[in-house]
Amino acid sequence: MINQKYKDRLSNKSVIRELAGYARKRGKDIGYENVFDYSLGNPSVDTPTDYNSAVIDMYKTMDSMSLHGYSPSLGNTHAREVIAASLKKRFGIDYETKHIFPTTGAAGAIAHAVRAVTKPGDTVLGFAPFFPEYRPYINDSGAKLEVVPPDLPDFQINFKELEKMMNGNVTAVLINSPNNPSGAVYSQATLERLAAFLNTCQKKYGHDIFIISDEPYREIVFDGKKCPYPSHYYDNTLSCYSFSKSLSLPGERIGYIAVNPRATDADILVDIFAQISRGIGHNCPSSTAQLGVTAVIDETSDLSVYETNMNLLYDALTEIGFEVKRPQGTFYIFPKALEDDAVAFCKKALKYDLIMVPADSFGAPGYVRLAYCIDTEKVRRSIPALKKFAHEVYGK
Repeated sequence: MINQKYKDRLSNKSVIRELAGYARKRGKDIGYENVFDYSLGNPSVDTPTDYNSAVIDMYKTMDSMSLHGYSPSLGNTHAREVIAASLKKRFGIDYETKHIFPTTGAAGAIAHAVRAVTKPGDTVLGFAPFFPEYRPYINDSGAKLEVVPPDLPDFQINFKELEKMMNGNVTAVLINSPNNPSGAVYSQATLERLAAFLNTCQKKYGHDIFIISDEPYREIVFDGKKCPYPSHYYDNTLSCYSFSKSLSLPGERIGYIAVNPRATDADILVDIFAQISRGIGHNCPSSTAQLGVTAVIDETSDLSVYETNMNLLYDALTEIGFEVKRPQGTFYIFPKALEDDAVAFCKKALKYDLIMVPADSFGAPGYVRLAYCIDTEKVRRSIPALKKFAHEVYGK
């Protein structure tokens, strides 16, 4: 008999994927260059040539077993060594090989982290707005995601609501900074306050409370700033990283968990992740991808286009009259819709070939997400369509 839970999900598919599918279909009719598709966060800049060159060189020079053989259950040892050394150099934290676990992107990292620090029935607190796929990531582990309402309009952490929702059943909190979908970056003050609160709660309830920090946009920060690193502020932090955005490698599905060396059981958590893999069929990401990223560990793609696109859209949206917080990072902008019903707003925008995502499933009804990881030329061409839509439908 087919599992009914997954049958039920067929009628509750990702709104992001559905809109991306609509955009592709519309593109066949009018040319995709004429569809202003802001639906899917698919990195649009080129992968560094050094990565491609390194992979080509590996295929030419490495023996087949070294390149294509099974990785150890803990991941490729050389890759783990290189990642640990890079993190130690960048952030001044004494990571060692034993603290690094390669994963199939940040999603795979979260899947392992949640299972390591919760048991069925435990609660994980997340913060709106949030990536909707967190729900299956967490709820399918047997834990339960509960979402703290958003801090408007700044999209930091709503500490008043967090204090109300915290209880002895909470064993982890999931944060995402820079944030998808708001583009907000949690400030040092926010992270320090969160750390102090969680340390107090650990003492109060007599058990560990871990931060699971989802960090795929860590390198995409604007105005010459850097994203504060959560492990600096809280010992029980598991950093979940993906190279999908920094190196434009989403299809390679390569990331890692970095266990804060000061965390509880830091020396055995990676071994625990390997045991979790046995139960969820993870069993290491691609050997090629693990080795490839080590060759360019401190490089990124040219990410400057995202800041260019952000500024173009932010200026246009504010000129039109949208209420919008200027993003501090990522490749998303998060304006308030021009009516209370963001779903209706986005449906009306389709007539202008503007594909935007309503944020109801992100925990922020009334807002919409635009993923501006598209060509700058297309961003510029979309602005007249945005202005026409806002004027003709809403009198802006």
